[in-house]
Amino acid sequence: MGSGQFMSFLAHANKKGVRAGAAVVASAAAVAATVWGVAVLVGPGGTAASQHNVTRPGDGDDGRPGQQPQGIPQGIAHASESGGNAVNITIDDGPDPRWTPKVLDVLRRHDAKATFCMVGPQAKAHPDLVKKVVAAGHRLCDHTMNHDTAMDKKPVAYQEQQILEAKKLIEEAAGGGAKVEYYRAPGGAFTPDSRRIAAAHGMRPLGWNVDTKDFDKPGTAAIVNAVKREIGNGPTVLFHDGGGNRAQTVDALDQVLSWLKEQGRPTGFPVRNAPDSPDASDAPDASAASTAP
Repeated sequence: MGSGQFMSFLAHANKKGVRAGAAVVASAAAVAATVWGVAVLVGPGGTAASQHNVTRPGDGDDGRPGQQPQGIPQGIAHASESGGNAVNITIDDGPDPRWTPKVLDVLRRHDAKATFCMVGPQAKAHPDLVKKVVAAGHRLCDHTMNHDTAMDKKPVAYQEQQILEAKKLIEEAAGGGAKVEYYRAPGGAFTPDSRRIAAAHGMRPLGWNVDTKDFDKPGTAAIVNAVKREIGNGPTVLFHDGGGNRAQTVDALDQVLSWLKEQGRPTGFPVRNAPDSPDASDAPDASAASTAP
């Protein structure tokens, strides 16, 4: 990552979160013709799925630019494809040559899956790591070119460039026909246009329910406790593998995955084809107070 991009990471302390309820309301027009999906947000008392790795249904994406892939809503996703009490682990701002391999090792040891939200130039600089993410069965997410948390204030053409150039770089780095399946706006700075652009190119807008605040390096225990305290908000948890020293994140992720196993909670992937659970708007959304990029 260039020095300008790295400095932009340091400026993200006031990052705003993505409110699940507001996102569902804002996207109602886009999904009104679609039947509510079966993915459901439940609290820790739900029944555990029988396995950790959940296979998604086909998404109908033919990979052609500008084509609307069948069944990709514009609404911001929070729910898990597997329903039940599965948890979506999401990893932002990489890939990073020091920390992404450590995150991958933790996920492997726990037989857990995650969605990696990558910055375009980072993917281009480290194609070997992008390939390792895909080979391990994880999913790819577009986190734009420059991680601009003011994207919602920029022209539509700028938003489109940020999204589609990053998608291109990530997929080129991945090779083998791998597709970017989600789009997460930096700082949660979604707009109706950015959601439309993402969905039209096969990427489901992706929010979060639990902000671990790991970007600020509050200590391993604080990161772990944030997950335990806020997981009732919903299943999608935000971690980072880029933007600085992520030793605390690696240690905390290891502990969180052990705790989730004790709770009988598998890892899964966010919904892509189904609209977000109608219950998501009723859940408290800790991401509103997010300070992490």
